[in-house]
Amino acid sequence: MHILFLGNYFPPEVNAPATRTAEHARQWVDDGHTVDVLTSVPNFPEGEVYAGYENRLTLEEHDGVRAVRVPMYVSANEGIFRRTLSYLSFMVAACWYARYLDTPDVVVATSPQFFAGLAGWWVAWRKQAPFVLEIRDLWPESVVAVGAMGRNPIIRFFEWVEARLYTAADCIVAVTDAFKEAIAEKGIAPDKIAVVKNGIDPRRWDGPLDEQRLEALRRTHALEGRFVASYIGTVGLAHRADVMLEAAARCEDPDIVFMVVGTGAAWDTLKAQQEALQLDNVRLVEKVPKETVPYLLDLSDASVVHLRDTPLFETVIPSKMFEAMATGTPVVLGVRGEARDIMETAGAGLSVPPEAPEALVEAVQRLKASPSLQEDLAANGQRHVRAHYDRQALARRYASLLGRVASSPTLA
Repeated sequence: MHILFLGNYFPPEVNAPATRTAEHARQWVDDGHTVDVLTSVPNFPEGEVYAGYENRLTLEEHDGVRAVRVPMYVSANEGIFRRTLSYLSFMVAACWYARYLDTPDVVVATSPQFFAGLAGWWVAWRKQAPFVLEIRDLWPESVVAVGAMGRNPIIRFFEWVEARLYTAADCIVAVTDAFKEAIAEKGIAPDKIAVVKNGIDPRRWDGPLDEQRLEALRRTHALEGRFVASYIGTVGLAHRADVMLEAAARCEDPDIVFMVVGTGAAWDTLKAQQEALQLDNVRLVEKVPKETVPYLLDLSDASVVHLRDTPLFETVIPSKMFEAMATGTPVVLGVRGEARDIMETAGAGLSVPPEAPEALVEAVQRLKASPSLQEDLAANGQRHVRAHYDRQALARRYASLLGRVASSPTLA
């Protein structure tokens, strides 16, 4: 089967959409499929083209996956107007350059923003191929939820686009059960919506770590003898990573350190807050290469996974939760809804209310006081994530679905 996949993000970008796309595509190629990924020049989240790349049409190969990178207007992951221009430019470029690609058996386009979806819809129509829309985020609802924009005429227009795409797709793939329910409530037949959740690729997490590199990182960030609670991931408007600073300011235990690793739209604000507060028990580490993340999780005694306290985010399952479980790092989860259900079923961590720094401090102190609890949560998480969220199994289920769509496009 020949799969054409459209999305804004792809390695060497390290955010969750890039990782999901790359790991699925690599498994599909390993299983004998042909995969083209139509994507942008790597620039997320700073809005700066990565070293070694140019903002022009390029072809490259990653583990047998052909990546076709199209030129676009590059913008940082902040500011509605410039980001919208960036998304629009990708849509136009993807539609233009897709003309030169071979006709696939199926076209897949991934959110969270629907300009990539619109491009996928147009390319599928042009190629006379079935169209699958992947929903990684309920957009534009999430734009309103983080306070980036009110429910104005622009948002209502995007809601109309959203409805048109749901109707046009031959199949919709959601990453959570809650997303499926939300889409079905908009009048889409449930049989048309499949769920393929996020997970982990054991090949990435099972390898041995370099002890010298591990110790060098520990010294670099002054973590010797400290109990480390870390937030590792995108520092955006949705994440309220500044709750880590609020917790640090309230924590009186000198042996506990709160570490934030990443970058994003809220990073500069977070840095400014720390510069003003000068908290000795805070470590801010800018974005690191993907291969460094397992080391930082190994240095962490607790992995904090957190989102804003808004009902929409009760439908979200942060992928960083699975990464923590894979490395045997107990989770402190500040997310309600489906994510909490998964973690509690796994017995992989402690739940705290979102945006509640006092509760976060209490959970971290409870873990520090009980090494046996840490061991139990770590073992439970590793066992559960490998049994239920192995990316290989998820990718194969996804490919089976795409094969059914390719042979019989209208599932509903």
